[in-house]
Amino acid sequence: MLRLLLILLFAANLAYAAWGQGWLVAVGWGPSPTNEPWRLEKQMRPEAVQLIAVAANPPPAADAAAARPTPKTEAAAAEEISNTDSNTPTNQANKAPTAPESEAAPAAPTAPPAPDTQCLQAGPFSQDEAKTLRNALRAQELAWDSYEMRSQDMPGRWMVYLGKFPSQELLNRQRTSLRAQNIDTDRAGGNLEPGLSLGRFSSEEAATRELTRLLRKGVRGARVVQERAAAQVFTLRLPAATAAQQAQLGALGPALAGKVLQRCEEP
Repeated sequence: MLRLLLILLFAANLAYAAWGQGWLVAVGWGPSPTNEPWRLEKQMRPEAVQLIAVAANPPPAADAAAARPTPKTEAAAAEEISNTDSNTPTNQANKAPTAPESEAAPAAPTAPPAPDTQCLQAGPFSQDEAKTLRNALRAQELAWDSYEMRSQDMPGRWMVYLGKFPSQELLNRQRTSLRAQNIDTDRAGGNLEPGLSLGRFSSEEAATRELTRLLRKGVRGARVVQERAAAQVFTLRLPAATAAQQAQLGALGPALAGKVLQRCEEP
């Protein structure tokens, strides 16, 4: 069976090759011819094709002569190019009249020098003193952005205190006696006068330890007192005070509560 299929397939290929090559044209089998005689036979009404010649119309001699550019000499061409370049905006700008060198441009006005300033501060002030000072600053019409009131919490302070003495003479005698024992003294100040301070401390415990040490050395009559209670205090600060503002501050008088304006301790 397979041999029969192969024989049939071979016979079919052979027949197609014979048909494609035109070997069977004689018996009426074969593809349509595509050679030149066949194309000529297939033309449709070739006699209807006509060739029409279009005659060219040359321009009249006068017009041709007018259209032809007139020859120029090299000198005339160079002069025309020079004139054209001189009329350009760039060259006209370059040829603009310049001011004589002797006429120098006027100097720009210089800004006036900034006034000398310095940072000043005063304090500390209690809450009541700070309120009085603010009112005085407003009365002086000092610019609100030229100063500030800085607040800070001040801790309490304790003192080992000896006093009050009935007289200044007794105070001096007691001071001499303490110095003989190498014990430093200072004025108590405020409403504790006349009296002696044997040391100031930031806590009551530290002051009590110092009192115990002094009692062991034979000091009699000393005790621990609170010199200052913890409070919120304020400092007046002018970062850039001018001479005019310093004059205004000098007119505050009692509003400064005895505090003196001095240079700022920090930038």
